[in-house]
Amino acid sequence: MRPTLWALLCSLCCAWPSLCAPPTCYSRSLGLSSEIMVLLDKIHTYHRTKPCAAALPTIFIDVHNACVTTKLRDFLYALLNHPDQYCRERPRMVLLKRKIQNLHTIISRLCYRDLVFFSDDCEAIDTGHVKPHYSEDRLQLLQEKKK
Repeated sequence: MRPTLWALLCSLCCAWPSLCAPPTCYSRSLGLSSEIMVLLDKIHTYHRTKPCAAALPTIFIDVHNACVTTKLRDFLYALLNHPDQYCRERPRMVLLKRKIQNLHTIISRLCYRDLVFFSDDCEAIDTGHVKPHYSEDRLQLLQEKKK
């Protein structure tokens, strides 16, 4: 029994360090963008921060959209210049500001040219509705079907 238990313990100890790889720019930006979206949802639903969220613009963060850096910069400007001082000091709003600053820094400086942008639809970040992107071959087939 002891050798089996010892073998299991050794295999688990060897497997644990393999899960500790440092995050890449892409994985960190994806994780941070989802954290921001969850935090924004909490801010919009929590009774103490709901009035603060009314002054913020809507944003749907997609790190694959080329417009994300400018929209993050604009959103950060709105956070920093919130008209209500009470809202600027709320812990969730401060955390949101810090996370958006980190994501903007990661995308625009640290991971510059490492991320691949699949679209440049700035309206999709404002509305959350992504228009389908067709390649030239698919677009030509769609146009031929209409005729």
